[in-house]
Amino acid sequence: MTDILVQYKAQIWQAIGETFIMVGVSILAAVLLGLPVGTLLFLCRKGNLLENRAAFSTLNLLVNIIRSFPFLLLVVFLIPFTRFIIGTAIGTAAATVPLAIIAIAHYSRLVEQTLLDVPKGVLEAAVSMGASVKSVIFKFLYVEARSGLVVGLTTSTISFISYSTIMGVVGGGGIGDFAIRFGYQQFKTELMMYMIVIMVILVQTIQFTGMTIARKIDKR
Repeated sequence: MTDILVQYKAQIWQAIGETFIMVGVSILAAVLLGLPVGTLLFLCRKGNLLENRAAFSTLNLLVNIIRSFPFLLLVVFLIPFTRFIIGTAIGTAAATVPLAIIAIAHYSRLVEQTLLDVPKGVLEAAVSMGASVKSVIFKFLYVEARSGLVVGLTTSTISFISYSTIMGVVGGGGIGDFAIRFGYQQFKTELMMYMIVIMVILVQTIQFTGMTIARKIDKR
């Protein structure tokens, strides 16, 4: 360990903790809200179990609008909403609001695409057996698509890490913000490179873990 890492040890651990908080909230939002939204997008499509053109069009438009925003502009645009929800637009807690919103939109689209790959025969078999909508979703759709859903969540998580590096704009902190303020702006290139290495290790660990889990639960 070099002297510069010892010198900034406390700040580095704080930055890592802030990144984990932001990414953790994003993952939670993706699973708790993005998964249901993506499932509704699939089920409300024409010819599917809950076919509803109005509901599909509304959800689809909303997801498309959020995903179309450059993330930095989305963060700025949501400042009044963030201040209303959190009470402030500055800090790690405030940074979780735009991250959660983009997480929901990002993962819901991946969920929809994954469910579209489920063979139609699975749904037809479930309906013919008299399964309820809840049973179709949890006992057939999610079981059939579980590997793809994990891969999608892994891909989304890596995107959330990238988004979290932008949150220094609103004082969100994190590894990316630390690398810019203490590394780039203070001309400490060595420190910035260490932060990049940490980010690479974090991303590769998540990628490896997610893909390993997806392979193990793949029923094909």
